[in-house]
Amino acid sequence: MFKWIVVGGGIQGITMAAFLRKQRKVPIEEIAIIDPHTEPLENWKRCTDRISMPYLRSPVVHHLDEHPLSLQVFGKNKSINEATAFYGRFKRPALSMFNEHCDELIADLEMKKAWVQGRVYSAARTENKWKVELQNGRELVGENLILAIGISEQPVWPDWSKQINEKGNASIHHIFEAELPEFEEMARPFTIVGGGITAAHLAIKLSSMYPGEVTLIKRHPFRLHDFDSDPAWLGPKNQRSFSKLGSYQKRREKIKQARHKGSLPRDVYMKLRRSIHKDELLIKDGLVQHAFVKNKKIHLYDEQEQLIHHTGTVLLATGFQPSLPGKQWLMPIIEKHELPCAACGYPVVSKSLQWGPGLYVIGALAELEMGPIARNISGARQAAERIVSSL
Repeated sequence: MFKWIVVGGGIQGITMAAFLRKQRKVPIEEIAIIDPHTEPLENWKRCTDRISMPYLRSPVVHHLDEHPLSLQVFGKNKSINEATAFYGRFKRPALSMFNEHCDELIADLEMKKAWVQGRVYSAARTENKWKVELQNGRELVGENLILAIGISEQPVWPDWSKQINEKGNASIHHIFEAELPEFEEMARPFTIVGGGITAAHLAIKLSSMYPGEVTLIKRHPFRLHDFDSDPAWLGPKNQRSFSKLGSYQKRREKIKQARHKGSLPRDVYMKLRRSIHKDELLIKDGLVQHAFVKNKKIHLYDEQEQLIHHTGTVLLATGFQPSLPGKQWLMPIIEKHELPCAACGYPVVSKSLQWGPGLYVIGALAELEMGPIARNISGARQAAERIVSSL
């Protein structure tokens, strides 16, 4: 039997496991980390590599280790050139160094010994323990269960894209779909739909690979913000007023207002501008409402039935559905154990992020308590700290 079962081996789950190991001195043999991938952070690495993100959006103090200066010290110890290791006044770390730091942390804490590859089929609490059954039939029993699942398996496919995709005669993909073909195998030219940081990174990457064969279609002006929410949300200035909101509907509204959805930092925007200036990239404004295939090209139309563009491949950078993740196996748990949820379907938890006896949440599932930072690395660190401090 395990002391802790963590469902999810991404940024949130690995941060949680790191804090348990370091702050609570939990032996690795007492932890199980359940994840469908073969390695820790596999999905994170796949997604960031796919768009060739050079630097994180978050500053150097946001990482998976418990000590705030851990990543900075790591860079110095490795004698990494600070000019390339960090970017700008917030010292945003290079993705390569961040990943190397994660790998070292995972190795030092022997997390692969706790790794259980699989998907949760069901979970239930019996005799003061949590029994988790995987889809492959394996069962794990633990004193405590931590849900660290996110929304990364819920990509947004606009209605028009679903309709054209169902016909099967068009090259259309969501950039974060699991089995994305290689870009070299896709029909050119490329059209990216989206106006946020993912769309921007992808446009910069593809326009350098295929100059003059990439178009980005956005439905709103570029929204320039250093971070995806105001830095005041990292501390008591905004967190106190948020925690005083008794209505969870108002908390949800506050989260929506606080997130700079579809935004990007200025340095990424300037890279886009350079690509445009060199005639490597074309930017178009428009809200795609309809699409059809003609002569092996996808024709994209707006709400007035005006042609916006025609292309060989459409790549959606349209984000993820914010609805409750893991519904298939979470809903039976919620119903059986009468776990409290808000109208939006998300957990109502204590300040220590406890949802029920021996049951905790971190990441997206904790956002009604943590606020708009919940899904971020900073939110992972604060949530892990809350949980371990309450034990």
